[in-house]
This record gives sequence, C-alpha cells and structure tokens, in this order.
Amino acid sequence: MPRPRRSAPRPRPTDPAVGLELELEVGPVAHGGHCVARHEGRVVFVRHTLPGERVLARVTEGGSRFWRADAVAVREASPDRVAPAWPAAGPGGVGGAELSHVALDAQRRWKADVVAEQLQRLAGLTLPVTVESAPEDDERGGLGYRTRIELVTDAEGRAGMRRFRSHDVVPLDAMPLGTDDVAALAATEDVFGRRWRPGQRIDVVAPADGGPGMVLVDGVPWRRGRPDQRPNARRSVTESVRAAGHEHRYRVAADGFWQVHREAPAMLTEAVLSAAGDLDGAHVLDLYAGAGLFTLPLAAAVGDRGRVVSVESDARAVKDARRNAHDRPRVELHQGAVDRVLLDGDASGDGAGDADVVVLDPPRAGASRAVVDAIAARGPQRVVYVACDPAALARDVAYLAGHGYTVAGLRAFDLFPHTHHVECVAVLER
Repeated sequence: MPRPRRSAPRPRPTDPAVGLELELEVGPVAHGGHCVARHEGRVVFVRHTLPGERVLARVTEGGSRFWRADAVAVREASPDRVAPAWPAAGPGGVGGAELSHVALDAQRRWKADVVAEQLQRLAGLTLPVTVESAPEDDERGGLGYRTRIELVTDAEGRAGMRRFRSHDVVPLDAMPLGTDDVAALAATEDVFGRRWRPGQRIDVVAPADGGPGMVLVDGVPWRRGRPDQRPNARRSVTESVRAAGHEHRYRVAADGFWQVHREAPAMLTEAVLSAAGDLDGAHVLDLYAGAGLFTLPLAAAVGDRGRVVSVESDARAVKDARRNAHDRPRVELHQGAVDRVLLDGDASGDGAGDADVVVLDPPRAGASRAVVDAIAARGPQRVVYVACDPAALARDVAYLAGHGYTVAGLRAFDLFPHTHHVECVAVLER
C-alpha cells in the first residue's frame, strides 16, 4: 500500500531550551533512530550518537516531557562509531540517514534491539531477533540501494531534502543512497545542477533490473530537460521479481509505492511464501496489496484449486494490479479501505467469508484493531504480517494474541541501511 508522505512539524524556536548545549552520558537505543540520555532527571532523545558514548549535544526541541537533541561533538566514542557514510545527513542535516555514523553490523544489532524491545513492551513477547542484510550491501558500504529517491526544491530552486523534523530544505549535489542507475538518470536530467521552481517535488525512479527509468516533477514525466506533454507519455515503470522459481513482471506507477531497496521485492516475497507454507488449493487474503507484489506469487502458489483475494485502497495501485494479474483467473481484486472491505464482506467472494492464510503489508501505522478483528473472524490458520514499523507490529501482534494467535516465526531485514527503519515478516498461527 502506498505509504503517506507526511509533513513533519517544525521545532519550536521560542522554547528557551532550544540551542542549549549539554554534556550527556548516552544510554540505550530507542525506536526512532535516537538514544536515550538524561539531563537533571529529564529524558533527552539524542540523535547521531551511540550507547555508551559521552557527547556534547545541542537541544533541537524543548518541551515539558522530554527534549530532543543532536550530538554535535563526541567526547568518548563507541567502538561501533565510523566515519559517516553520508555527512550531509549528520547533525543539522537532512533526514534519511541518521545512522550513517554507525558500522553496518552495529546498525543491525541496533535494529534488532529495537524490534525485540517493542515486542516485549507492547506484546509481552521475549523473542530473539536477528536482522538480515541484503546481498551486496556490505560490499557497497550500505550505499547505492534505493531504486527511488524523492527530492524537493528550496527557495532558490535547488534540489535537496528536508532537515529532520523541519520544512527547511538542504540543497544537495548527490544522493548516495540511490543506485547507480538512479544517479545516472539524475545526471542525464541534471537534477542536482539545474535550478527548478521553488517548492517542486522531484522523483527519480530506476527499476532494479536496469529497465527504463523516469524523472517526474510534481507528478509530470520529464524528458530531455522539459515536461513530457505527449498524450501517451509513459507514467509507469516495469519491475521484475523472481521468487520460488517464477519470474513475475509488474507495471507500477512511477511515483506509486514500491519497495525501494533493489533486493527488497524478491527478499520479502520469498520470506512471505516461506512463512505462508504449503498454499496449494488454499484461499488467501492479500491485504494492503498495492500493485500486487505478493498477489502474483501467491496466485502461482495456490494453483488451479486455490484463490487469492487482494484488497487495496489506492485506485492507481489497483489499476496497476489489474493489469499485472490480468492472466490470473484465480485472483480477485477489491478496491477500498481494508477495514471497510472486510467488514462489508466484500472479500468473501463466494460468501464463505473464510481464509486459510492472510497476508498483510500495512502502512507504517499498521493495521487497526478493527482490521485485526475482521481477520480473526475469517478464521485463518496462519497470518503473515509484513511490517515496516516494529511498534505497529508489536501492537497488532498483541491484538492477534487476543484472538488466540501466537508468533511462530519472525524475520527482520535491513532494507534501509543507514536509517533506523527495519522490515519484519512475522508468521502467527492460531
């Protein structure tokens, strides 16, 4: 499902705490890409540091309950600290690579600790967590993995990204998390060199298999240095994913949702199929299905006797999914909010309303209690939950536990190196 773009609030510059510099002893990691410290009894969430370090931190946001701060000087460094892989994302810089000062293996331990802590705190589960890396990420230093980047332009028309929790734009001359194809496409259209209109959004998209990419400016395709106004101008890209011995091809709106890591679609699809088990002849619900990343492989797995019912709210994604699954007679596609479709019974197909397996890949906020209740009402033996936020996952696991489901397996994947984000695939059984 397309993840919503959110405008972050500005810090409150009138708060007297903002700008204060504090000597802090840094404590454990916390969800959100920061560590926890205390100053005169007050909790301070500090970015750009590591547990056990002693730092000089500058307060960026005040408040009555806690403060936020950036580490601006390191007095005593952790052995896991390295030279930042992307200095532009350091203190006061752009959001999106807040762990680039942390060694890659330590980043994965950091994320594993956060997933485990959220599951214990919110779901009462104590589970060992290991975060798996994607192929070639270590060799690339955790860079060059994004097949899609999104930029905005500043008041002078320079392309860049916003500062953390700010609307201010930091101009850039490169985005090193992008793949080589993304960098080449950005260079061809002179994305970082030209002056655009202030306030524009620029998307650079390059499929992982090397197929034709696209640059869009405020949603309009860009070609040879100008908007492509042709009626038949291409607005989508083609992605291919190989999983369980099958090659699947997808048309995806260029600025629609697709997993950004070059290896993520295949890794997650393999993980979902493995978690789902033997699906031959099964009835599967695929919720928050997007353009059909999991729908097509699930359809191949259920065979001629099975059925896959896909539910997605975004009209453009459903349009792409219909095209992608046009030759799959055992696939049913439903457009609408997942909770409404399930509660209205639209996903019941023949009226039975049951499901053997439910796969869901909700946005960062997770599924709601209403969705979890509706899933449980369909009586699946197995639920496969793909999560991009460990707190939302832990909350929904707790909801499912109330219906008699327990976690039978959990895998975590480092599909966003140099950020605090982590992708999980949990399998729950009744």
